This record gives sequence, C-alpha cells and structure tokens, in this order.
Amino acid sequence: MNDKQEPHFFSTQVVQAKRFYIQTTTAKDGRLNVICGGCEDTAENYCIKRKTFPYYCIEFVAEGKGTACLASRTFKLAPGTVFSYGPGIPQHIHSAPGTRMVKYFIDFQGRHAGQALQKYDTPPGSAIHTSRPDELRRIWDELIKHGLSNSRFRSDLCATLLEYLMLTIAETASTENVRINQAFVNYQRCRQSIRDHFMTLNSLEAIAEICNNNPAYLCRLFKKYDTQSPYKYLCQLKMAYAAERLEDPKLLVKEIAYELGFDDPSHFTRLFTKVFGIPPQTFKELR
Repeated sequence: MNDKQEPHFFSTQVVQAKRFYIQTTTAKDGRLNVICGGCEDTAENYCIKRKTFPYYCIEFVAEGKGTACLASRTFKLAPGTVFSYGPGIPQHIHSAPGTRMVKYFIDFQGRHAGQALQKYDTPPGSAIHTSRPDELRRIWDELIKHGLSNSRFRSDLCATLLEYLMLTIAETASTENVRINQAFVNYQRCRQSIRDHFMTLNSLEAIAEICNNNPAYLCRLFKKYDTQSPYKYLCQLKMAYAAERLEDPKLLVKEIAYELGFDDPSHFTRLFTKVFGIPPQTFKELR
C-alpha cells in the first residue's frame, strides 16, 4: 500500500491484500484516471453493502464464489466473473457462506468513464464471464505493480493498462452470460494443481497425472481458457521462484536448479535465459 493512508472505502474484511492508492483527483484531457486498485483475499462471510460509490469500479473474481446484487440485478460470482458498478448504483457483494474469495479491483474516474464501460460491454451494474481469466490476472498484476511503484509515470501507466484491461475484458467476454461450465471448472482445478506442485513437476505428462487428465485434453483446456500451454505455465512458475531464490547470495545456480527438479543445470540455465533474456548467473550478479 503506497501514498499516505488507505481510503475509507477499502475493505477491512480481508485475510491479506495488495492494494495501491494514487492521491490524484484530476483526469488529464478527459482520460481515465486510476484512483486505486489491488487484489484481496477476503475473509469468510465477506459482505459489502453500499448505497453508492464515488468512483467507477471493475472487479474480477479469481477464486471462490459468491453473489453480487447491483441495483436491481443479481449475479452469481465464480472464478472468471467480471462485474462493474459506479456512482448511483447500490452494491451488495458477499461470498458464499463459509467461503472466501480472491478478487481484483480497479477504481477510476474521468469525464468519459461511464461511456468507456458501455463501449467495452461492461456498463455499470452488469457482469460478464471472461474466457481468459489468466490473461486478466496478468494484466491486473502488472497494473498493481505500477500502482505500487514510485515512478513519476505511474498514473499514466495505470491509465494505459486500465484501457488495455477493459479492451481485453470485452474481447474475452463469454456469451454464456456468467454460466460456468464443467470444462472451466476443470481448468481452474488443474491450474491450481500446477501452482500447488510446481516444485516437483517437470513434464506435461507429470502435470496431466497430477490433474487426473490426459495430456491432450489438458492442452485443449488451456488453449480454450488460457494464453499459454500447461507446460509453459509450469515453467513460468518455476522461473519466477528461481528469480526470487537467486537473490540469496549464498545459493549457487546449480543448487536452485536441483531444488526445482532439474537434473541438468544447463537445461535450467537455457530456460531461465529464454524467460528473462539473461543467464541466471548474470541475473544473480545484477541483483
């Protein structure tokens, strides 16, 4: 959390949260102006009731389930649900009994904010289901990273990423009207299994086994709902972990490679270089 203090409307019903707040009030030349955003891991029985809200807001459910009542419309919340609201729209948002949600949000204003939501098929008080939830997560994570930075360009970067986010939401909106099918549930389950076991997995076959699916079906699931294959997702998790471990000056590159299940450290080096553009030893020295 950056800037002086959290705004009063930030929820306290969270187990953990990564949020930013930009204390600016003037949008430039009618452009969208990001006020705040973040990712929240809500507490059980999370419940928000508001008669209105000072800014326009887009929220995205990454995990868990619940319900959102926006004005006179009620929407079921599940992984992949995107919903929006703004000034003059009452909100009653709550998780399913005894459950938690992981959800992203972005609050913004601007002379044409409401029209922008209309243009990108998410008018205030509506909900859609995205067919590419992982893509939205990556954009949101990038937005949060810049929102938490001290860069003098962070407002402009966040505004640009917000427009990119809205366009991506519109492009990936499902025609199923927020109806979750079994294939999407399987995709979410498999993605979580990869996250839980990425340290020990080392092949597509191993991924398929831990997910109780055959490799061909698993690849079709990721092609439908993701922007990368299951094996590339595994490699992404391994390399992100490796980058963190490389900050430890006591660890050798080969030790990190073995820790991640690579029998051949040179294979680890080639993969790391492909992802980050430099070898792990160079990355370690720069850090």
